[in-house]
Amino acid sequence: MTGGFFAILDDIGILLDDTAVMSKVAVKKTAGVLGDDLAVNAEKAAGFHASRELPVLWAITKGSFRNKVILLPMAFLLSAFAPSWIIPILVIGGVYLSFEGAEKMYAYFFPSHHHPKPLAQTVENEDDLLAGEDKKIKSAIVTDFILSIEIIVIALGTVAHQSITMQAITVSIVAIIATIGVYGIVAFIVRMDDMGFGLIQLSERFLGWKKSAYQTTGEILVRALPKVIKALTVIGTIAMLLVGGGIFVHNIDFVHHALDPLPILIAEFCSGLVVGFVALGIEKLLSPLFHKNN
Repeated sequence: MTGGFFAILDDIGILLDDTAVMSKVAVKKTAGVLGDDLAVNAEKAAGFHASRELPVLWAITKGSFRNKVILLPMAFLLSAFAPSWIIPILVIGGVYLSFEGAEKMYAYFFPSHHHPKPLAQTVENEDDLLAGEDKKIKSAIVTDFILSIEIIVIALGTVAHQSITMQAITVSIVAIIATIGVYGIVAFIVRMDDMGFGLIQLSERFLGWKKSAYQTTGEILVRALPKVIKALTVIGTIAMLLVGGGIFVHNIDFVHHALDPLPILIAEFCSGLVVGFVALGIEKLLSPLFHKNN
């Protein structure tokens, strides 16, 4: 009986070792998507009032965890019983990401003449502000859902030959790392200015080189935030087109062969851009019909 107990412990140890190895491989495979995920979500989480940044980010993070809770069982069921459905689901997600990227590019080159209201103090304007905030949160969670699909599918592909237990543990670890890692870095980015002001205030307690070091670092963080946010807006838009285009290039044969002569990044960007603007055109043609019906 004692031998059986130690045999179980040995099996658990082997499983944990294998899981650690496979998780490392899966994280490496998904690193590119995680980078795009970071850029997209940092851009989505920016632009809120300073007092609302962390609550909004926490709401998006909780939504991301809910996405993973929904997606993980679905991914394992699809992998086991309907693997042919995975690619169509990915392609639909790719269309949405490409649409969002194209919409942002269109808004940049053809800005609306409508000027948003300034942040106001009245209850009515606060309600409008919260409604706009809620809309951005929902948009960020939907985008996270699609990016999570790709992360989970890529991670699942690295352990497809393993047992269902190994698949469940490895992909779950990757999903948790993706959420905590991405949104942890996003939280750091959106609060850079507060950390900078904190360092500047802290510098008043010191003299000499320590004072100078704290103050200089704080000023760098404060000045860098607007530039980082502006850069992330551009990077996030490009990332959405690259992720969406990458789904088409890697999962649709005729797109892959048509763009095969091009470098992979250019092929992904071009396919995402074309599909995104086609989807945007369809949306602009159909939206008046829905407004008319309403």
